[in-house]
Amino acid sequence: MLVHVPSALQSYTRGEADVQAAGATLADLLADLDRRFPGLRFRIIDEQDRIRPHIKLFIDVELADAIGASVTSAKEVHIITALSGG
Repeated sequence: MLVHVPSALQSYTRGEADVQAAGATLADLLADLDRRFPGLRFRIIDEQDRIRPHIKLFIDVELADAIGASVTSAKEVHIITALSGG
């Protein structure tokens, strides 16, 4: 499945904006990504296995609220990070 990675996290994916990953759930998909791109999962998921507040995960066009969400019928996952500034 195609995973779109925001520029803020592309240092973990060797500069790649779009990567392939496999899994039945978001948790599986993120584990697969973390095997190939160590440290990426920790930037998305906290120590309690919750999606970090500044991250949004979309399965196709649906916002996911937990990492247990199924991705088996999805075509793509988007990782979105919040912007900050002042």
